[in-house]
Amino acid sequence: MNLNNVKIAVIGLGYVGLPLAVEFGCKFMVTGFDINETRIKELINGIDTTLEITSKELKKSSNLKFSNKLDDIKDCNIFIVTVPTPIDEHKKPDLTLLTEASDSIGSFLKKGDIVIYESTVYPGATEEICVPVLEKKSGLTFNKDFYCGYSPERINPGDRNRNIKTIKKVTSGSTPNTAIKIDHLYKQIITAGTFMATSIKVAEAAKVIENTQRDVNIALINELSIIFNKLNIDTESVLEAASTKWNFMSFKPGLVGGHCIGVDPYYLTHKALETGYNPEIILAGRRINDNMAFFVVDQVLNLMIQNKICIEGADILVMGLTFKENCPDIRNTKIKDLVLKFKSHECKVDVYDPWADKEEALNKYQIEPIEYPKKGGYDAIILAVAHDKFINLNIEQIKSFGKDSHIIYDIKHIFAYHEVDGRL
Repeated sequence: MNLNNVKIAVIGLGYVGLPLAVEFGCKFMVTGFDINETRIKELINGIDTTLEITSKELKKSSNLKFSNKLDDIKDCNIFIVTVPTPIDEHKKPDLTLLTEASDSIGSFLKKGDIVIYESTVYPGATEEICVPVLEKKSGLTFNKDFYCGYSPERINPGDRNRNIKTIKKVTSGSTPNTAIKIDHLYKQIITAGTFMATSIKVAEAAKVIENTQRDVNIALINELSIIFNKLNIDTESVLEAASTKWNFMSFKPGLVGGHCIGVDPYYLTHKALETGYNPEIILAGRRINDNMAFFVVDQVLNLMIQNKICIEGADILVMGLTFKENCPDIRNTKIKDLVLKFKSHECKVDVYDPWADKEEALNKYQIEPIEYPKKGGYDAIILAVAHDKFINLNIEQIKSFGKDSHIIYDIKHIFAYHEVDGRL
């Protein structure tokens, strides 16, 4: 690949696309494209609302420009697609944005161009779903006129220690020569190095099992937590004891949300079911993790009853809304399940999260985060997300939010076992 002639378009400027565009923009001519006009205006003004990239980092990427106009990327010769791939209400893969991006690229695809997909998909999706769209729209022939690759994203939102450069990158291409070109391209920005997979399908499968493995392991610990709670045993104490063995894998119980771990397994199970195989362990793990919010609510309500606190009309404080700590990302957060379940018992619920965007929370989940908890205002307090701002509050400050008689439930094990009334 003649790196002097590379002109890159990154399509989709969210948690994945923006960091990628910024790094490539330090070495190549790059246009970051997104259909969200507000997002483009913010980035032009040096503002990243995902908080993944600072204004200083945006300025450092001197060859990067932003646009929501397709005409501004038609002269590029490498297109990297980083659009979201969620699931629908039936937990089926929703590839709408992926096919729309492919259709747009196909409208100006040229001979010799390379299209690289980073969005999470099931094995085979790039060549079975995206390539036919590219061929139909462009009138070009795959692996003769244009080429494709797949390089799965491994971004960890909110993690400032593991950024895109320091995470090893899996690459692949639709022909051996394309694979080499794509691997060489990513090597220019990934200091941790690259791993060239033997095929696009292998790279797709590698991505989807990374999060599936974590999901299944967390589901096991969540199930153990349910059992230990029924036995009046502290889960964390059990895990600490078991962790003294060299080969014990350390996972913690909790709510499994977000755009990756709570979604990716459904992409793999969808493809497995298409082949006629029923993936029992993966789906069982998903059921357990999807229902953990309801288990937490039942635990809290039982503790309230034990403490003679009336459930109907009770004031509940949920501390945290984002799907993980120290990050504004509320995609697929399981906190919404907590809120809905409490409200179904006629409880009044306040959600406090200084990281969450109020407008986004209201639009997505009809949840309006409060400015700050009321002193002495709550019958139950649920520590749902381990933000540093919550950890830095001592237990007495947390208790000050409660009424004279209240309970504290610690999902994230922020405080010691004896300091709270219950925890996973």
